[in-house]
Amino acid sequence: MSDVWKYLVALAVLLGSTVALAEEPASASEEISHLLSHLSSSGCKFYRNGTWHDSEAARAHLEKKYKYLLKKDMVKTAEDFIRLGATESSVSHEPYKVRCGEQEQPTQAWLSAELIRYRQAESDEAP
Repeated sequence: MSDVWKYLVALAVLLGSTVALAEEPASASEEISHLLSHLSSSGCKFYRNGTWHDSEAARAHLEKKYKYLLKKDMVKTAEDFIRLGATESSVSHEPYKVRCGEQEQPTQAWLSAELIRYRQAESDEAP
């Protein structure tokens, strides 16, 4: 293969990988970081193991679970984090809940809806 062809093949591979990177959604860690920030800034209450907690305590708790799951290599996506870390108590298996004003819902549904909203906003901002 001539040097020109090698150059063209290398250029095509490079351009192809650049396009693929531009189309990828935000990384799981960025998405999870957003979800945790969204929770802590929401002012909503977080229910776990029979007690309501403020949003900062909720973030601290879920962040601790996230770090544990990372050490166990159990989180590859934001959905993994929601399913494994933010759905229920690993002690009592009681579902986590979020209450914003009078509206109460499972934390899994609340975070999943925010993840969808975040991804949509990210794709709307992409060129």
